[in-house]
Amino acid sequence: MSILSQYGNIKQGEKGAWVSIGAYLALSAVKLAAGYVFASSALVADGFNNLTDIVASAAVLIGLRISQKPPDNDHPYGHFRAETVAALIASFIMATVGIQVLITAGRTLFAPTEEIPDLMSAWVALAAAIVMGAVYLYNRNLARRINNQALMAAAKDNLSDALVSIGAVVGIVGAQLGLPWLDPVAALAVGLMICKTAWDIFYSSTHALTDGFDENELSVLRATIERTKGVKSIKDIKARVHGSNVLLDVIVQVDPKLSLVESHNISEEIERRLERKHNIMSIHVHVEPYVPETSP
Repeated sequence: MSILSQYGNIKQGEKGAWVSIGAYLALSAVKLAAGYVFASSALVADGFNNLTDIVASAAVLIGLRISQKPPDNDHPYGHFRAETVAALIASFIMATVGIQVLITAGRTLFAPTEEIPDLMSAWVALAAAIVMGAVYLYNRNLARRINNQALMAAAKDNLSDALVSIGAVVGIVGAQLGLPWLDPVAALAVGLMICKTAWDIFYSSTHALTDGFDENELSVLRATIERTKGVKSIKDIKARVHGSNVLLDVIVQVDPKLSLVESHNISEEIERRLERKHNIMSIHVHVEPYVPETSP
């Protein structure tokens, strides 16, 4: 996949970020208003959750914009990691709001109250779940089509928001059935889900920024290289994530009797296979002569 194609995919990914922002803006306003009017702490917590998602989606959008800047003297590999940095910042904001939701819900749970949320708030939460489910399907399909990991993470966040809204429905209906404690308990669950999502984003972002790479995925790439005609063995292989892309460095050993041109052709075939099968953006192949190990 060429650099121009990568930039084109990132540009398309902005559509998904804008869809998420628009949905979160509308739903957070409706949920917060309905939550206060109908006295539902679960719906209020869900509304605050959507506010954090606006920040997260905006961070993804900004990251996608910056990552489209071409390489320069200070960034020879481009600016693709900007979206990872933005996601890391968003995770801190989400964690802060999640903790605040937990504190508020805890106080509501243990504070004596006779107020029961109106059943209308359950219908609001159910409608929000349907909307977020539709946004999730849109972003998931778009992320798969353009192979954008950042947008796929946003899609998973959309799905978690739909599930959170369903949890709010359960809490509100439970309160209507004479179990008022279910509503603040549902709010606690919302707060925990916010914190869990924040932790997942934080972990994946820091893992990528410290050049961590999934061992299973590396094994798959190794297998593709090993099956390339002319490769005798792999001496070393390293990979790291750069935004939604993978940078790969590999040292392969080939028959020492091959000419320079033949060895170069093997390295080009490795690059073609990795680009075609795994959409690897940048591949650096170093060729060395194969020397069988001798027994002592």
